[in-house]
Amino acid sequence: MSTPGRRQVTDHLRRGVRATRAWGRAARPGEPGPLPDFLVIGGQRCGTTSLYHHLAAHPRVRVATGKELQYFSVHHGRGTRWYRGHFPRLAPDERTFEASPYYLFHPGVPSRVAAALPQARFVALLRDPVQRAYSHYLHTRSYGLEPLTFTDALDAEEERLARATRGGPDTRAAHRALRNHSYAARGRYAEQVERWFAHVPRERIHVARTEDLHADPTGTYRAILAFLDLPAFTPEAFTRHTRRVDEGASQLTPQLRDRLAAYFAPHNARLAALLDWPDPWPG
Repeated sequence: MSTPGRRQVTDHLRRGVRATRAWGRAARPGEPGPLPDFLVIGGQRCGTTSLYHHLAAHPRVRVATGKELQYFSVHHGRGTRWYRGHFPRLAPDERTFEASPYYLFHPGVPSRVAAALPQARFVALLRDPVQRAYSHYLHTRSYGLEPLTFTDALDAEEERLARATRGGPDTRAAHRALRNHSYAARGRYAEQVERWFAHVPRERIHVARTEDLHADPTGTYRAILAFLDLPAFTPEAFTRHTRRVDEGASQLTPQLRDRLAAYFAPHNARLAALLDWPDPWPG
């Protein structure tokens, strides 16, 4: 298994090569590429990598140069030509997309997307926020970016985020904290979905549960394809994709699980009312 430092270096190099190629395409005369027809906007640790691969397998879909371009969040200052440099030329019946889970959570993204992609559609996956929070913690720790225990990280989260975002949500420090240390904040789904609804018509946003994608991948995928106006298609296999490997005893103790469940209860109720869902994560 790769060490956290090696993973960071590998990811950094991969993103650098991808960005350089996009700059090269953007510098060429003419149109560098299309804007995406749809986005998978999140949430993080909610199965977006699996959904990305399922959608990429569709014969009418061609993918961008990578899964997480982060244009509308981290790299918005690079301009649309740079962004379009990541997308392939399309035949008339083809579609293209990208998937950046940070888009659901970052407060500046919905307005930017609404301005740049007025006809696009958006898919969000939401997972039991207790499970999501712990998966996020393990993911951050696997990169060597979390020295605290899960309990201590939760206790420190509010101060960490407040301190990092004092200069606004688009500084380097803010992105680092919002992406890595937002264990509880990212599970407050209702406020994030409401922010998107304030900028994008509801009929252009499809929200599904991660648990349904796992329990009924065929049906959930079929509904997403119908929403995206793509022909019915079934991949050879609905494989789960994740880069995290659990090691050691779980820090998500029954006591901590109860604490998080109580914390998320009002937010879950707000989400259920917003989406007209029953209890989103019963039991």
